[in-house]
Amino acid sequence: MSKFSWRKAAVAALIVPALGLAACSSGGGRAPETANGGDAGAVAATPKINVALITHAAPGDTFWDTVRKGAEEASVKDNVDLQYLSDPDGGRQAQLIEQAVDQKVDGIAVTLAKPDALASALKKARDAGIPVVSLNAGEDRYKELGAFTHFGSNEKLAGEAVGEKLAADGFKHPVCVIQEQGHVGLENRCAGVKEKVPGSEILYVQGTDMTQVQSTVTAKLQASKDVDVVIGLGAPFTLTILKSVAGANSDAKVASFDMNPELAQQIVDGNVLFTVDQQPWLQGYGAVDALWQNTRGGFEIGGGQPVLTGPAIISKDNAAAVLEFAEQGIR
Repeated sequence: MSKFSWRKAAVAALIVPALGLAACSSGGGRAPETANGGDAGAVAATPKINVALITHAAPGDTFWDTVRKGAEEASVKDNVDLQYLSDPDGGRQAQLIEQAVDQKVDGIAVTLAKPDALASALKKARDAGIPVVSLNAGEDRYKELGAFTHFGSNEKLAGEAVGEKLAADGFKHPVCVIQEQGHVGLENRCAGVKEKVPGSEILYVQGTDMTQVQSTVTAKLQASKDVDVVIGLGAPFTLTILKSVAGANSDAKVASFDMNPELAQQIVDGNVLFTVDQQPWLQGYGAVDALWQNTRGGFEIGGGQPVLTGPAIISKDNAAAVLEFAEQGIR
């Protein structure tokens, strides 16, 4: 991995170690582990605070289970009453932010997949004096929208890492499958791939309908015999793309972004070339913990720079070591 240019770029960045509306859930959803259970540790002696974690998660996307698990573990440690809300529609996500402002929460953690749609709601949070951190998406917009720090991967850099690896391995005609058109992070991933492999194409699919995802990718592979690798931008989509490749009798290889246990096993078995992990557990944990630290002492993690949780390439060489943690739901 040392040959990838993203490592050089990341040296200068700050890396921090492990740290109702149409919402999918509210009031914290699953009860977090007790302070005495698991790895949660002792509860902070600080007064309880209320934090809203508001994401653009679509129903059924297991990636967000990992983000949420990290946030819940931090909330137990920090004596935080965590409310988890999500909606993939930018306008409705903005309404969830406004709802949290009206409830006078002590902090808001939010994903910025569609930042323009959230700008007005986040201004209301800022005007109300509510501290905001962002996570997962929006590393290039978080400051202007009023978040004091951001936890996530540099998605353009991650895409370039993928493109550089594919180019080194001789691939010339990748198809980058975007499951949510207009999502700035996904668009940046594919833009990064194309910068290193100019023959790359983008294929848009409807990520909330896996049957449509499979049929669209299958049709593309049947129509374009020169496609030599298909890139999924999330573990569930990559697993569906594997079915498309088989159904189209294609020789195309498969690569991915993000992680779950099934995908890790496919990498171990040699069916997926690699994935680029952004370590979502750290994103959820770090976002909640940063809000607690800000409330406790006015601390602002990051020193004015985003806190990078990736990219980290998982290939056949190291997937077996990661699989154990993926099965625990923290990778």
